[in-house]
Amino acid sequence: MSAEGVAERLPRLLTLVPWLLARPGVPVAEAAAEFGITEAQLRRDLELLWMCGLPGYGPGDLVDLSFEGDTVTVVYDAGLSRPLRLSGPEAATLAVALRALADAPGVADTDAVHRALAKIEEASGRTDDPSSGTVAVGLGRTPGNARAEATVRDAVARHRALRLTYYSASRDAVGRRDVDPMRLMMVDGSTYLEAWCRRAEGVRMFRLDRVDDAEILDEPARPPVGAAPREVPADATGLLAPDAGRRLAALRLAPEARWVAEYYPMEDVVADDDGSARVRMRYGDRAWMVRLLLGLGDTVEVLWPPELAADRAGRARDALAAYGVD
Repeated sequence: MSAEGVAERLPRLLTLVPWLLARPGVPVAEAAAEFGITEAQLRRDLELLWMCGLPGYGPGDLVDLSFEGDTVTVVYDAGLSRPLRLSGPEAATLAVALRALADAPGVADTDAVHRALAKIEEASGRTDDPSSGTVAVGLGRTPGNARAEATVRDAVARHRALRLTYYSASRDAVGRRDVDPMRLMMVDGSTYLEAWCRRAEGVRMFRLDRVDDAEILDEPARPPVGAAPREVPADATGLLAPDAGRRLAALRLAPEARWVAEYYPMEDVVADDDGSARVRMRYGDRAWMVRLLLGLGDTVEVLWPPELAADRAGRARDALAAYGVD
């Protein structure tokens, strides 16, 4: 891509996710017209966003989108709705960069730049020592998510049944669940609702930041007899072990990708002398697994199944072809 192409595309990509978040189910044609591009170009932008996110580049880290017919919805925003926490020097550096960006030609939304700058300056002004303190920039979560979390906590406190609209990262899908709450617990820094899921007919863990909506039902929570909360092991990550009925992949992780074996539950992990590791990992949705593998690049090798390796190679070829690379 030329330097001119980058200057045109980057501001659009930065604006696209929050614009789509505010308009779930927007027609692709309408979105393309709003940004002054063709539908084909918009789809290329969306394919690129699928590979963007936070370090880790797995579930909960990457932007996730859903297409239904000719519409598009942001299923998961990869934390873009969470508050941004900056050190004093980081806030000052970002403020200088934003001032320069506001004056740069080709910026799609200078008003957004000025709003971001104002928020950073306001947050910096609340610290007694901006050079050393931490600045929390009030970008905030979406009101819907905040309300949903409050509703879940209220239902647990009052022992009421819930109807959840929930994003399942392992299945790459949003669905509704009627559940009987049992307790809230913290695992690896995230808050989970442990509840009896009536659809799955079993005890399940629901991460609160993936609850899009919650409704308290007009009935008490009544988990079946025997549906006791799980015993918390010394390693609490064992609570999140994957369903044995899901697909299984065998991978070889390079030393720099060993974090994957710690971030996701594994069937087994065998360390090699060179610092790499061979692992077996279960997953629910192949498209999600392919995106995870693409994000890891050449730091992961698919040992089995061969069709998973072929899917990843095909997606990589398609992405390169979009940029005119063989």
